[in-house]
Amino acid sequence: MRSWRWFLSRVMRLFLRWFRLCPRRGRRKRPSRLRDLWNYGTVLLKSLYYNVLTNSDTVLDCVFEPIYWLVDNMTRWFGVVFVSLVIALTSSVVIIVYLCVLPIIFSTYPVHWILWHLCYGHWNLLMLVYHYYKATTTCPGFSPQEKSDIPTVTICKKCIVPKPARTHHCSICNRCILKMDHHCPWLNNCVGHFNHRYFFSFCLFMTMACIYCSISAKDMFLDAYNAIESSYQTPPPAFTRQERMVHKSLVYLWVLTSSVAVALGGLTLWHAILITRGETSVERHINHKERRRLRLKGKVFRNPYHLGKINNWKIFLGVEKQSDWLTRVLLPSSHLPRGEGLTWDGPAHKNNTMAI
Repeated sequence: MRSWRWFLSRVMRLFLRWFRLCPRRGRRKRPSRLRDLWNYGTVLLKSLYYNVLTNSDTVLDCVFEPIYWLVDNMTRWFGVVFVSLVIALTSSVVIIVYLCVLPIIFSTYPVHWILWHLCYGHWNLLMLVYHYYKATTTCPGFSPQEKSDIPTVTICKKCIVPKPARTHHCSICNRCILKMDHHCPWLNNCVGHFNHRYFFSFCLFMTMACIYCSISAKDMFLDAYNAIESSYQTPPPAFTRQERMVHKSLVYLWVLTSSVAVALGGLTLWHAILITRGETSVERHINHKERRRLRLKGKVFRNPYHLGKINNWKIFLGVEKQSDWLTRVLLPSSHLPRGEGLTWDGPAHKNNTMAI
């Protein structure tokens, strides 16, 4: 009894033969672009039954390939919009703080609180802007395209080049990224070996800035909200146009910073947990599957890149001595991470199963 693949092959052969026998007289010559698309589609159709390894998964991949291409390209273009949105929203908050919040602080707060807000606020703003700029402009690190003696663990199916350990292919950048964590549309850049610290620092300082603004402007927000609500009374209070703008700006400031603090705070906490475990976002999913697979066999999975909680943070932040906590963590620093992202320290448990 013949299989369904044999019948599918026969139907496709007859379909293509019918197209070759159809007369083409009286037709206009197709444009070059349409002819190229026609030839490309013909090759795809032939590949479905000329490939002896064809199965349902291969057919589905071919069908959904245009959708994958569309999503990848839209993400790449929308990255510019997301970066512009981050800059616009952050700038709006800074402008409101300078024009609305600081004048109230100067007129009502004691001197020591004024100095605290000036010092902490500007330090947080400096760290936020610096790390966002570095995260967006720093190359995450690409897998070498030329032949080398660097040890590799597999071959990339898209690039057809050897991949070092912890390297993964990004379909949006269309490159293999060293120690890839994920592709961030808010940076319009991949998060990899050379800009992972900048990305996490930006998330951390943005969360700290939003929490700081939410707490500092809480009383101002309540006063502004009550003033806006009182405008519906009869007769309404006699607020000037400038005062109404200040009230709306304070409400906008508090709502935006509070919502971002909750959303981005959760993301920052998640990445902090991954750093503590010595994992990236991609490795988290791989290790989870490997841990579950080995548990069914009665074995224990150990992450070869987990060198201890404190050591993981020191390696990630580039801390080598005590003074580095000040110069490399609490102040802007462009120091490079340890290693080139091609080779990694040997596993602490050589005799145990580990994931690559």
